Amino acid sequence: MSADAAENSRYARLQWQCRRGMLELDLFLQGFLEKGYAKLSTDEQQTFERMLETADQQLLEYLMGREQPEDKDIADVINKVRALFTD
Repeated sequence: MSADAAENSRYARLQWQCRRGMLELDLFLQGFLEKGYAKLSTDEQQTFERMLETADQQLLEYLMGREQPEDKDIADVINKVRALFTD
């Protein structure tokens, strides 16, 4: 598989993972994937992917600013996602 094909496959997987079935999460995650993900560093992109492993309700609490994750790296990425929609 070429590097471009591998990247396209990875992006398609992320698109699928960002579809959560909860409108608010879908808007946050899919919007960020389209507009902000490419601006993240490689480490931050990996953290974004780890963040997607969070349960939907917990992730919504983080993205709405009602709770903060204990993991500092995930908290930083959450803040970047939120900033895209609040600035």
